[in-house]
Amino acid sequence: MTSPNKPQDSRSGSTTQKTPGLLRSSATVGFMTMLSRVLGLVRDIVIAGFVGASANADAFFVAFKIPNFLRRLFAEGAFSQAFVPVLADYKAQGSIEAVRALINRIAGVLGGVLLLISGVTVLAAPIVASIFAPGFIGDPYKFQLTTQMIRVTFPYLFLISMTGFCGAILNSYGRFSVPAFTPVFLNLSLIAAATLAAPWFEEPVFALAWGVFLAGVIQLLFQLPFLYKLDLVPKPIWDTRDEGVRRIMKLMVPALFGVSVSQINLLLDTVLASFLPTGSVSWLYYSDRLAELPLGVFGIAIATVILPNLSAHKSASRDQQFTQTLDWAVRCVLLIAIPSAVALMLLAEPILITLFQYDAFTVRDVGMAAWSLRAYSLGLIAFMLIKVLAPGYYARQDIATPVSIGIKAMVANMILNFLFVLPLMHYWNMGHVGLALATSVAAWLNAGLLLRGLLKEGVYHFQKGWLPYIVRLLAATAIMAGVVLYSSPDSATWLDWSWDTRALKMSMVCGSGVLFYLFIHVLGGTRLHQLRAPSAQL
Repeated sequence: MTSPNKPQDSRSGSTTQKTPGLLRSSATVGFMTMLSRVLGLVRDIVIAGFVGASANADAFFVAFKIPNFLRRLFAEGAFSQAFVPVLADYKAQGSIEAVRALINRIAGVLGGVLLLISGVTVLAAPIVASIFAPGFIGDPYKFQLTTQMIRVTFPYLFLISMTGFCGAILNSYGRFSVPAFTPVFLNLSLIAAATLAAPWFEEPVFALAWGVFLAGVIQLLFQLPFLYKLDLVPKPIWDTRDEGVRRIMKLMVPALFGVSVSQINLLLDTVLASFLPTGSVSWLYYSDRLAELPLGVFGIAIATVILPNLSAHKSASRDQQFTQTLDWAVRCVLLIAIPSAVALMLLAEPILITLFQYDAFTVRDVGMAAWSLRAYSLGLIAFMLIKVLAPGYYARQDIATPVSIGIKAMVANMILNFLFVLPLMHYWNMGHVGLALATSVAAWLNAGLLLRGLLKEGVYHFQKGWLPYIVRLLAATAIMAGVVLYSSPDSATWLDWSWDTRALKMSMVCGSGVLFYLFIHVLGGTRLHQLRAPSAQL
């Protein structure tokens, strides 16, 4: 029996599928992700006006961040990076029955483990709160609120991880837009919770926790019809002895640490921030959300597209296409990351004022969050490079190297936390900025070691044209920075404006910066066809 709507290779019986070019696929994923991120900004604006940077906000962000962090390990991190290459091998062998059998057994094992973890965590919520937010123990109200919300939000781990599993299957078959669109439902759910459901709760912030749970249910159900069209809806089977399951587990277990080092660093920031003044967790959350906008729209979009392609190149021994795909990804990331990092540093306060400085979010919150946003911006380029360099290892089923690099970055981050936090806390009462700065420095170490490893192993080679490309990139960014500085007034002026005036002015400042950035690129010789990348058969 063959998979529907997929041509068979008459020589080998393998299922192949022509897919759009990487640029087109990345643009599709990027557009869907942009839609999600724009709604995410609306969501954060609503939440900022609803709870600001209060004790309630800190409690919710901790309760939400714990399952969200583990989701990135199980769904988008270690699991996805281990599952996709193995699935590519099964597809290359040409048996749709074997693919279905693998998917069914992975669904059973992954789902069973996640259900067990979720159940234990709900029962042991006070212990979990003590581990991830030990600084809240001294504040009984904040600690109890965090504990209660963990019981509501934690089942989201199971729901969204299974959603991520379904999304990995769809990505492997070139259906990139569906998983990219799925996060929209989380944003819509939280917006509805804050604006419509909150008045019905004795403690309104609990509406946000239930909004998270409901979003998990909707996101999982949304993916199933698209899997049905591929005749690949999972039918869970518990079988830990299956060869494919064992291969994925072998790749996944060490990757649980190595793949998501940046997320572990951010979670450590939350733990340490729980000891800092009230608002620190929230300031880090809002600034991290803004730094993640270009990371999510472009970095993750490109990484999502190249992993199945790199895995296909590796399975077919197409070494030249492998290195060309990596080179294309690095160039595209730098094209976005460098100007984005500069713009976020220059416009930190105006952006926060325009988006969040309403109702419960105060002027002091703007100032504090702006400094941590600048600190995160220093590492934005590294964060995005990690997303596209790491698949160069995962596609070859090499997990050991990223794990080793991750350990080094993790240790560096912990050391830097203490070196940066204590002085900043003592002299300026801004310890949260030290946490963000340490995360950024550790990300640079991580990205640098990943790049060095790929070059040393001969897996990646810089292709022709890098020197003129970098010159154009830096020149365009410098001109953009000058335009942004010239056209943006001081923070006091931004504070005096109404929300519509702020939004209009911010659009003008950002729009003029983007236009000059693109103009200098075109003037220097950059053309759209130069961004094309080799296509692949998935």
